[in-house]
Amino acid sequence: MKVLITGSEGQLGKACVDLFRKSHEVIPADIADADLTLKNDIEKIFKSSHPDWVLHCAAWTDVDKAESSRVEAMAANALATELLVDACKKIGAGMTMISTDYVFQGDSSTGYAEDDQRDPVNWYGETKLKAEQAVQGYGQIVRTSWLFGHGANNFILTMRRMMTENKTIKVVADQTGSPTYTVDLAEVLLFLVNNGTPGIYHGTNSGLCSWFEFAQEIASISGYSSETVVPCSSQEYPTPAKRPACSVLKSSYLELLDCPQRPSWQDAVKRYIDSINQE
Repeated sequence: MKVLITGSEGQLGKACVDLFRKSHEVIPADIADADLTLKNDIEKIFKSSHPDWVLHCAAWTDVDKAESSRVEAMAANALATELLVDACKKIGAGMTMISTDYVFQGDSSTGYAEDDQRDPVNWYGETKLKAEQAVQGYGQIVRTSWLFGHGANNFILTMRRMMTENKTIKVVADQTGSPTYTVDLAEVLLFLVNNGTPGIYHGTNSGLCSWFEFAQEIASISGYSSETVVPCSSQEYPTPAKRPACSVLKSSYLELLDCPQRPSWQDAVKRYIDSINQE
């Protein structure tokens, strides 16, 4: 198939372009190629590429800035998705969009299933909910959380940099989720695009942890003492946007399609750190 991948220069987009090129014709598109909030720009890129499928990785991802730039964030996430869905419908192209656990309130004690009621925790979550509503009933929605990968700054790179600069680092211990490697998520997305079944799916690495436990694992694999990282509460680090206490996304619909089990987050972290150590 011809697969148009938006946000192709982002950390997930890069992983998807690399993987999808092995079996499909890929049309990478980033902000330099098209402003996805403009209908004319989307029409031009569709006219030149005639995609069979759109993998929509592009998004406004600055969660805190979304609180002060509400119109811009809503346009980047919701309007762009609506325009892409309209363009896909006109030519019969498939659609897969990436969403987030932030469409939930984040106060669950056990995590969220695909069909649980959505109640966004902040404005960023609200913009992604609107995007989901544009896709739902037509294409695939893939929620994920705590992404890390090549091509952009992320929690692992930040922690490793801070570990070289500080004796101890305070890390939040009362927020729980599943760290997810873009390389592994790209495999899930390729499976879904090849399968073609519309619906809502949860794509993360397996297992869960707190940010503190995530940082401890990074320290251990990177050769730093466990005492480098100390736990703290979310209240000690207030942010403009509210963060979910629980980002755990429970998966059952991928399993119904016989999607292969995702590797553990610990395995994913080790593979990523090994790869950046070799660079």
